[in-house]
Amino acid sequence: RVAGFVEPLPADAVQTFEFVDEIAGGVIPRNFIPACEKGFVEAVKEGRLIGFPVVGVRVVINDGNYHDVDSDELSFRTASIMAFREGYAGAGAAVLEPIMKLESQAPEEFQGSVMGQINQRRGVIISSATNEGYAIIEAEVPLTEMFGYSTDLRSATQGKGEFTMEFAKYSVVPRNVQEDMMKKYQEKKNSKG
Repeated sequence: RVAGFVEPLPADAVQTFEFVDEIAGGVIPRNFIPACEKGFVEAVKEGRLIGFPVVGVRVVINDGNYHDVDSDELSFRTASIMAFREGYAGAGAAVLEPIMKLESQAPEEFQGSVMGQINQRRGVIISSATNEGYAIIEAEVPLTEMFGYSTDLRSATQGKGEFTMEFAKYSVVPRNVQEDMMKKYQEKKNSKG
């Protein structure tokens, strides 16, 4: 038996998974702790919502027990996987998506069109300024919404618009998008039999 808790890592954490051993009193022998960690690492490889890896979690083990004869590495690895699944089910997991920092530049007369396109892509305008006849718009936009943006921007600005983008952060997808993703994942999973 393996017991503990799952908690989110700080938003600025560099790693996506952290394992913490708080076992005291030998309730799980030290030689089985690496097997527990392997089980948790295996468990986070495929999330239950849409099948992608679970990120941004700290797993803390602080209790458990063992049997002198029946306990082995495989049993602790399996117990860790089951413990994670049980904790994950009640943890309020959410689907994350990459958010890109976008900077679009276009002649001032196209500023409204460019801002409208960003809004249509679930973008959030961070700032808007003008410089020497050009509008410079900074925004945060989900990466999935950026496909086709280059063509749309050129069309809306008579070929005069440009943009750059870079990764900014991960953010929770809107509930309706998550539900749609979960439905598609379940359909795909069920069709595989």
